Amino acid sequence: MKTLDLSTIKERSKNIRNAYHELEKHHHGSEWTVEEDALAFLTDAGLVGRLTMSQQGRWPKGGDANAELEHKLGECIWWITVLAQRMDIDIEEATEKFLSKTEKLLGQ
Repeated sequence: MKTLDLSTIKERSKNIRNAYHELEKHHHGSEWTVEEDALAFLTDAGLVGRLTMSQQGRWPKGGDANAELEHKLGECIWWITVLAQRMDIDIEEATEKFLSKTEKLLGQ
């Protein structure tokens, strides 16, 4: 499997989001707002929780929880990337700041 860097993830995420915007305009007459994107992300993040419980044997669910969990984890990274772009936040810079601040806090 090919290794992805954040720059590639950002570009591909933007292209996919633009395609979804076209579908939204076609089906609903307008693009989703940033708030609607955030709500969609939260919904998918909630599903990560439930699928994790299933994978760990703590929630009964049929089907392949691992495949669904893998998909939702990837989708959540996509949503976070999209949300950052839509709110003019550089996800690479934000991640670097978080990691550095947390490492310093933990004495690393």
